[in-house]
Amino acid sequence: MELTQKRCVPCEGGVPALDAKQAAQLQSQVPGWQVQAGNRVLHRHLKFGSFADNMAFISRMAWLAEAEGHHPDFCVHYNQLDLSLTTHAIGGLSENDFILAAKLDQLV
Repeated sequence: MELTQKRCVPCEGGVPALDAKQAAQLQSQVPGWQVQAGNRVLHRHLKFGSFADNMAFISRMAWLAEAEGHHPDFCVHYNQLDLSLTTHAIGGLSENDFILAAKLDQLV
């Protein structure tokens, strides 16, 4: 099943983070994203036409993240945005991170 067709599921810990091979398989479905920090973070850098465009995307992102129950870390630099996804409860990446990344790609 395509990542955009899945839903994030609550993660309270107690499950292992994805290993490098699993993360690489899922990362191939979200090509604009890079696995970083020793396989613990999924990152993407975006550039928009203006600050207002950036803020409009962040608003759409917030609604999507809330609906999925999985929230990115992000840093705004005028018309640029750095996004990081990780599953804090397990200290690494889960399928949720890739699901949200794929859905965020649809908003860009």
